Amino acid sequence: MKNTYFDLIDQSYYFPQEGFDLKDGYLSFHGVSIKYLIEKYGTPFKLMYLPRIGEQIRKAKNLFNRSIKRHNYKGNYNYCYCTKCCHFSHVIKTALKEDVHLETSSSFDIDIIYELLAEGNIDKKCIIVHNGYKTKDYLEKIIRLNNDGFINSVMVLDSKSEINRLKQTITDGQKPIKIGIRMAIDEEPQSAYYTSRLGIRHTEILDFYESEIKGNLSIELKMVHFFIDSGIKDNMYYWGEFQKALKLFVELKTACPSIRAINLGGGFPIRNNLGFEYDYENIINEIVSNIKSACVEAELEDPDIFTEFGKYTVGESGAIVFSVLEQKQQNDAEKWYMVDNSLMNTIPDAWSIFEKFILLPINKWDNEYSRVNIGGISCDHSDYYNSEDMNQQIFLPNFKDDDTEPLYIAFFHTGAYQDSISGYGGIKHCLIPAPKMIMIDRDDKGNFVDTVYRNEQTVKDMLNILGYE
Repeated sequence: MKNTYFDLIDQSYYFPQEGFDLKDGYLSFHGVSIKYLIEKYGTPFKLMYLPRIGEQIRKAKNLFNRSIKRHNYKGNYNYCYCTKCCHFSHVIKTALKEDVHLETSSSFDIDIIYELLAEGNIDKKCIIVHNGYKTKDYLEKIIRLNNDGFINSVMVLDSKSEINRLKQTITDGQKPIKIGIRMAIDEEPQSAYYTSRLGIRHTEILDFYESEIKGNLSIELKMVHFFIDSGIKDNMYYWGEFQKALKLFVELKTACPSIRAINLGGGFPIRNNLGFEYDYENIINEIVSNIKSACVEAELEDPDIFTEFGKYTVGESGAIVFSVLEQKQQNDAEKWYMVDNSLMNTIPDAWSIFEKFILLPINKWDNEYSRVNIGGISCDHSDYYNSEDMNQQIFLPNFKDDDTEPLYIAFFHTGAYQDSISGYGGIKHCLIPAPKMIMIDRDDKGNFVDTVYRNEQTVKDMLNILGYE
């Protein structure tokens, strides 16, 4: 009877498969020996396999360019990397080697742009799409980029109020600033709200253009942008929102010939289980075909197509490796494997938004297996992981407490968001600084005394952590 962990995986999935193989009984990741890294560095540790970033970028660019050629599409394809997914210098610089452009989300992103420029990783022709809420600092830095000669800097309006603040910031004689308009989408039916807080209602955008943008020589409308938070999926919801955005693009392009681009915000999914299937080629073909058909029907030129891929770019390059410290049989049905770190800290998406990751053992593939839960070493109730695609259960090899080698396990494809959400080293999501902390006490007379315990992180603080200084 086949009852080893290897037999379970071999019977359930195609294995070995891209990125995963066994060498001398130990799991390898893209040919890298995890055993070697464990012996050299100990556990726990995170790893980033940087070559995967380039592989993902080249795959998407090739598929888009092939589809463009197939449909005799006249516009260009532009791949933008969303910096918020992973701001580390080695990640962004690796992506830039593939001739990608950048998408920013907050003020500190602009400081990274200048660091990349100073080091020769980009030039002023690099397309930079500015999303997110435009604070005073963020807005001023965007305008500084424009004035410093970044000829392809595009500020995407997230709300109608941003146009007024932009006009108030622009000075006489300044170079015209390129802008885009983000369409607010209707959220998926299971969402907690109906319409995204991001962007402008699609029913208001044409009137907004006529009243606030048309005829203003200091502003050039170049892009229509829409973003689906759940990503590009082959379902009725995505295609419904896509067609709505395409209809808006045609209407707005007819009224404003300067528009040159449609930006398909929202990324491709990545593999979160060994049975993952997604027809990237077919989805891309449908996107290009639909845009082409709409433009032919409306007698409009084909726009440049932009995508903003963050998780798709970097997600599959990451992994986190643990040792199992102890196994605990808490009742007849529940076995716990306790690992040598906190899961809440290292893969926060797993407990905050119930994200799934590929979980595999590094060793003991020839052992029998059983259903388990994974527990972290913090004292928090939520510090666990017990979700997998196989009937919502996790199966891992059995082991004995007196084994000479512990069981090692790893979560794979964790390269996007986990570091910023968990606050690695002090960084934050979208590089938005933590609020200043104020301490309040009373003096001997009972009067309030307030002091600043710690200010917000500075740009230098963030850049040091991310490897730019």
